[in-house]
Amino acid sequence: MALDRNAKKATLYRMVMPDHLCPYGLKSKDLLERNGFDVEDRHLETREQTDAFKRQHRVETTPQTFIDGQRIGGYDQLREYFGEHVENKDETSYQPVITIFSVAFLMALAFSWAAFGTVLTIRAIEWFVAISMTILAVQKLQDVESFSTMFLNYDLLARRWVRYGYLYPFGEALAGILMIAGALMWIAAPVAFFIGTIGATSVFKAVYVDKRELKCACVGGSSNVPLGFVSLTENLMMMAMAIWMPLKAFWAG
Repeated sequence: MALDRNAKKATLYRMVMPDHLCPYGLKSKDLLERNGFDVEDRHLETREQTDAFKRQHRVETTPQTFIDGQRIGGYDQLREYFGEHVENKDETSYQPVITIFSVAFLMALAFSWAAFGTVLTIRAIEWFVAISMTILAVQKLQDVESFSTMFLNYDLLARRWVRYGYLYPFGEALAGILMIAGALMWIAAPVAFFIGTIGATSVFKAVYVDKRELKCACVGGSSNVPLGFVSLTENLMMMAMAIWMPLKAFWAG
């Protein structure tokens, strides 16, 4: 029987214990209230109550929401009931890189405004690339082991010398930080050009020559970002900065 979505009363069972307050229970309550429901909020205050509830309703998890006498399910099922998208853990997404590049861009504009009183500067573009490199490196450095494992799926140098997968994020961070400062270009430029060239070549071969469908390690080893344009762009930006920054210093001198 179809559920009546016009019903405005819901019953929510969630864990509220002295040592545990279920976050998904709070999210479920908030979601129901935002959709205009009057929530009968029933607390499961002990482990015994929770286990008894699970046995009675033959469920494995809480919270559980009931609308019009029918069980909707947990938080994800409740989101689906209201027509919200629920991502599968294996679903590919560009959201991580969109977030990183957007924040890096805004930070670059902020730096430019603070330093020059305007956002319309060449330095803002340089900062954008350098900050992007640094944030991407931080993503990788959170779990170097996972990153290096995913990196081995496509990087040509890492496949020949496994330790390169562990060194890559440190090199990217070093080059990005030095480029933010505009210092020691004789270190930053060669490092960025080397890892950028190897990276771009590896991605191009894996995606556009071998036609392989892989996950990109660009935002860390747990990433669901597809390998392709994003990773290629990251490496091409590093190569461009490695060429531009020394040339700029040469012309200024």
